[in-house]
Amino acid sequence: MSVAATGIDRITAAFASHGKRAALMPYLMGGYPSADASVEAGLAAAAAGADVIELGIPFSDPLADGPVIHAAATDALAAGATPHGVLRVCERVAAEVPVVLMVYVNVVLTAGPEAFALRAASAGAAGLIVPDLPHDEAGEVRAACEAEGLALVPLVAPTTTPERVADIGADARGFVYTVSLTGITGERDALPPGLAETVEGVRGATDAPVAVGFGISTGEQARAVGELADGVIVGSRIVRAAGEGGAAAVGAVVGELAAALR
Repeated sequence: MSVAATGIDRITAAFASHGKRAALMPYLMGGYPSADASVEAGLAAAAAGADVIELGIPFSDPLADGPVIHAAATDALAAGATPHGVLRVCERVAAEVPVVLMVYVNVVLTAGPEAFALRAASAGAAGLIVPDLPHDEAGEVRAACEAEGLALVPLVAPTTTPERVADIGADARGFVYTVSLTGITGERDALPPGLAETVEGVRGATDAPVAVGFGISTGEQARAVGELADGVIVGSRIVRAAGEGGAAAVGAVVGELAAALR
């Protein structure tokens, strides 16, 4: 009898078999502009070439999110989105492509790490990204994720010291989310200087794939990041498309980015 693939296995397979310069990882806000619309957007992204989807659980005080994603979270909450509702979105989308939940630590701790990890795994999630959970304080959440086969994906910033990068890299599961710049998410006109050095520093500290996010919005930028990293994360442009044109617009943007990476 075959053993069911864990979430970590699904992420590993996505990075191994994407057939592009780098895996494409669009971000969508769960429940935005509605629960059904976010399911449709996720399925459209998968059909258009997404290799992994990051699915945000809306939170009232999203410290890492720029104005587009923050506004989407506010609208989703106003429309009645809840963590449980977003996990139902995850169930639908995860049938097509690995889903990594972007969730703030208060949501995890309110439920309890073990209970949250179990519910996430039951919904088909492949991993969690918890942007406001310091590595030094992540032991309990990491253990809960490990018990359910989920990847707890760590974040590394340009300001992270080499010693800390080494510690984070040693514990990384799934991939390392490498933040391209200091500050919040959002579309930028150009990639930050020094990105190649940042990526190489992370790559030298871990066996996990290295994915880059924050500030990537165009095919040209995605192609340039794809020459450096194993994964390309695009958030604000995808969320803006979801709000402006629904699933069709999301599919068009993801298709453009996927073509740029081939």
